[in-house]
Amino acid sequence: MKNLFFNVFISLFILSAGSLQSQTRLWNLEKLNQSKSLTSEAAKLVLKDADKALSTSISTVMDKETVPPSGNKHDYLSAGKYWWPDPKNPSGPYIRKDGVINSEVDKFDRANLGNTAKSVTCLSAAYYLTSDERYAAKAIENLRIWFLNPQTKMNPNMNFGQTIPGRNDGKGRGEGIIDTYSFVEMLEGIELLKKSSKFTPDDRQDLISWFNAYLDWMMTSEIGYEEYNAKNNHGTAFDVQATQYALFVGKEEIARKYINDFAARRIFTQIEPDGSQPLELARTTALGYSTFNLTHILDMCFIAKTLNIDLFNVKSNDGRSITKAIDFLTQFVGKPISQFPYKQIKDWDGVQKKLCWQLYRADKFLPKPVYEKYYRNKISDSDKEVSLILY
Repeated sequence: MKNLFFNVFISLFILSAGSLQSQTRLWNLEKLNQSKSLTSEAAKLVLKDADKALSTSISTVMDKETVPPSGNKHDYLSAGKYWWPDPKNPSGPYIRKDGVINSEVDKFDRANLGNTAKSVTCLSAAYYLTSDERYAAKAIENLRIWFLNPQTKMNPNMNFGQTIPGRNDGKGRGEGIIDTYSFVEMLEGIELLKKSSKFTPDDRQDLISWFNAYLDWMMTSEIGYEEYNAKNNHGTAFDVQATQYALFVGKEEIARKYINDFAARRIFTQIEPDGSQPLELARTTALGYSTFNLTHILDMCFIAKTLNIDLFNVKSNDGRSITKAIDFLTQFVGKPISQFPYKQIKDWDGVQKKLCWQLYRADKFLPKPVYEKYYRNKISDSDKEVSLILY
């Protein structure tokens, strides 16, 4: 998600009020249909990225050099990104440096998983815009490579996600499940492939089987249980993933359970009456993680909306709510980092813009824009043109 289009595409291709009845939960097909003229800046950016993806081969879990402790390269493997060798004990367990990413994480599967999800998402959108089967064929090829082909597929588990050298006997952690969050958006793209002659019934059924197995692993494994019980953004992200996967495989009752529990388990426990998110503010990138968690919360709100459930406006007896969390964060928009009473060790301007995009999203739940004064000058005219197909 390096370029302009994908930053916007992944974050903001969400469902607006009065949208079409569709199995997509986050994407606005009505707005996408309006871009089929291919004259919009958004459509041009979609096709630019898709054309690159056409000529790019994805790497698979089999391409990593390190074999997971299971002895099976089909098992996904990643490293905790904030963990580093201990200068005082170089051969000992790694130590944590919150907010400082260790470049060793690129040696394993995390980047390849993200690149695969990105390619499928972009190619699917391009196919929907153009009906050009080349884009669909490439998206489906990448899906088969990552999820279905016996020689290259990823096993549906995260048993070795975000491992830490020297700790936990090489096993994964609950935190590793957040590595698959990009599948949430990717599944939206898969829905757009339905009309393609290249996307066979077997492809769809096999993908449903894969995500059904992954959902089952999330809900029954020790690692999944650990992440489900996480008190911060990891718990929020777990719920969004489980809900989206359950809807994809046709288990609406499971999705509704996560949605119905969301206010009590996530919103009211993570957001204080004054709107602060203490567990995110405790991080060395406090504004970044507060915004990150808000992003997941809004994702769940949009998914819930397609089931006619309003999460955005829920409020606890003592005043905890999503709007309180937003209002707490808006006091820092446009301010210098010197006025931020918490830690943000990097990317102050970048995080400000990410927050403004979430304010833009939040306005879609309201009868009229409330937060526009904060994002008006933070989101460029070209970005706004891209957003026209997103809402």
